[in-house]
Amino acid sequence: MKTALGALLLTCLIPHALADDHPVGFQSATLTDPRHQRSLEMVVWYPAAATTAATRLFGDNPVFVGAPAVPDAPPAGGKHPLVVLSHGYGGNWINQTWLASALAHQGYIVAAVNHPGTTSRDRSPQAAAQLWQRPVDLSRAIDAVAAQPEKFGAVAQARIAVVGHSLGGWTAMELAGARFDPERFAADCKVHPQLASCTVYQQMNPASTEDSKSRLAADLRDKRVTAVVSLDLGLSRGMTDASLAALAVPTLVIAAGVPSPELPARLESADLAKRLPAKSSRYVEISDASHFSFMAVCKPGAVALLEDDVPGDGIICGDGNDRPREVIQQQVISLISEFLAQSPDS
Repeated sequence: MKTALGALLLTCLIPHALADDHPVGFQSATLTDPRHQRSLEMVVWYPAAATTAATRLFGDNPVFVGAPAVPDAPPAGGKHPLVVLSHGYGGNWINQTWLASALAHQGYIVAAVNHPGTTSRDRSPQAAAQLWQRPVDLSRAIDAVAAQPEKFGAVAQARIAVVGHSLGGWTAMELAGARFDPERFAADCKVHPQLASCTVYQQMNPASTEDSKSRLAADLRDKRVTAVVSLDLGLSRGMTDASLAALAVPTLVIAAGVPSPELPARLESADLAKRLPAKSSRYVEISDASHFSFMAVCKPGAVALLEDDVPGDGIICGDGNDRPREVIQQQVISLISEFLAQSPDS
């Protein structure tokens, strides 16, 4: 278990002028770049200068509960910390709407992308196999938001964090400086073949050639990232001990504590946490959170809809038996807000 970052890191990140009831704006965009043959869908929540009420829900669909925001609202003045979100395998930006909305109300600009090949709307095997592109996707989102202060607000360049769920947690860790060893991971999957991360990795097949192995093992860090949060990540067992021990970016690792043979905290999040520097990392295991507790709250009838579409997918709406998902997520929001309100410069 990791200790809290403690009094060493106590500089507030959230502007005092931006109270929790500050209006939130929402915009979507498609990122294109001749250097990247990979178009990205990006959405951004941000503190707004709007005077109209937020009556439109974003991220809302027949399964998941969305959050209100003012579309295309002018941004609030001043500089704002930036958080970039990375969804899990087969998910999309909608999954963490609850977190994006909460952080935007606290004064953060929050951007999320759909990673090509690994979203619910894009299962291209070729794109999925380019696993090393996921961290690059997040760097492109940082570039796009920072370059458009007139749309989203000015970014506080010394306050850029990445939060990722599941495969998004792996993506966030890579952007912070973790290095992946395909050979190490392949060997570990022979010992632990039951892990969901091994199954997903085999489906993507990102290390099919020597060139792809080299790209996957490369240093994918973005030096602008100043904090990272992992939400019940996978694939961490392929990360090298040396890169994790040397990780300079403050890290919060949150794990789902509901027992799971496919994603046990002991072999995934806890194993990652014990290899990180104790002084700059914290590990929290939430006993009644499942792997899917970090996704949006399900609507009544959502389980039946999911089961009709793909039998077995109703598990997405399942949590532990102690607390409803909304309460679990409030705990997660509090943990992340407290963590991001700390600075390594203090």
